Amino acid sequence: MSNIAFWFIQGPGWLLFIYLVVGQCTAAVNYNLSVRLGTQEPSARITEVGVAFFKGYAGADLVFYVPLLGLGLLGHAVGAPWSGVLVSAAMGITIYWTLACLWTVKAARGAAGWQLPKEERYWVVLPVIAGWAAVSLVGLVLAT
Repeated sequence: MSNIAFWFIQGPGWLLFIYLVVGQCTAAVNYNLSVRLGTQEPSARITEVGVAFFKGYAGADLVFYVPLLGLGLLGHAVGAPWSGVLVSAAMGITIYWTLACLWTVKAARGAAGWQLPKEERYWVVLPVIAGWAAVSLVGLVLAT
């Protein structure tokens, strides 16, 4: 794997990992704290169902996705032979959750009680994350 490809995965990967630990994993344990940190939306804007949706992703991230991503990136950084499988799995999940969130944001638009502030940020940030994960996944597959 080239040095550029290595850093293309590692740099954004660790930034995403840190964001997920702070922004998502916090929401799984203490949703109100994540609202105060500005990483989640308050129930007054997205309804209790919206909060439940975001908590569901946060819980799955805490238990499975974030550890998988972290272990995969760590293994990739040290050249562990098993790291390609873990990083590839994490990239697949990354693509999946970004698309699921965007689909939900679009489907919920206009629903009673759903007033997502700054929705355009979702439409800018999540496709960038999905694109990074897709290019990384293709690169990992081609490298094997």
